[in-house]
Amino acid sequence: MSDIERAVALLRQGELVAFPTETVYGLGADASNSAAVAKIFAAKGRPQDRPLAVLLQDSGQAAHWARDIPEAFWKLARTYWPGPLTIVLKRAPGVSDALTAGLDTIGLRVPNHPLALALLNTFGGAIAATSANRSGDASPTTAQAVHEALGATVRLILDGGLCAIGIESTVLDLSGTRPRILRAGAIGAANLADVFGEMPCTDGATTL
Repeated sequence: MSDIERAVALLRQGELVAFPTETVYGLGADASNSAAVAKIFAAKGRPQDRPLAVLLQDSGQAAHWARDIPEAFWKLARTYWPGPLTIVLKRAPGVSDALTAGLDTIGLRVPNHPLALALLNTFGGAIAATSANRSGDASPTTAQAVHEALGATVRLILDGGLCAIGIESTVLDLSGTRPRILRAGAIGAANLADVFGEMPCTDGATTL
């Protein structure tokens, strides 16, 4: 059994796995399993009021998780997915509060790393994820850093070497009347504006 197959088996059993993306290492669980998602919060010591991202195989899965998807989403997805951009949309009916911290929105992303994509494609579903570190600590860019931070709380760490970018994805909120950057990251506001012709609001954005 390959490491990817082992990781998929663990996800289907409701366990946590860690894996590389192009930004930082992620800690993931089956996004459709609320009990598994809860393990992410426990492992990280993450506050319950902080939502998780949902990683997808491709943009075609977005309609399962989000509603009222604007045209700007499809333009951005065509340009930056797979890549270091998390897009926040209005969540679809039936999406668990465990993912969204009770918010009416959900963050979606397609990562650009061969191991992450292989994991998603083999798993077949979406993966709830956040950085694989204790809450408040630096995000890990190596498998060793994940092991040191989370240890036995993670059943398997897929080692993809050093993450290429090393900072988190940009988080862009498209759920309101104007695009808004919630977290500055690997893709700048000017680059995003080039895609849909409008400079996103950056008031209150978290910087890295």
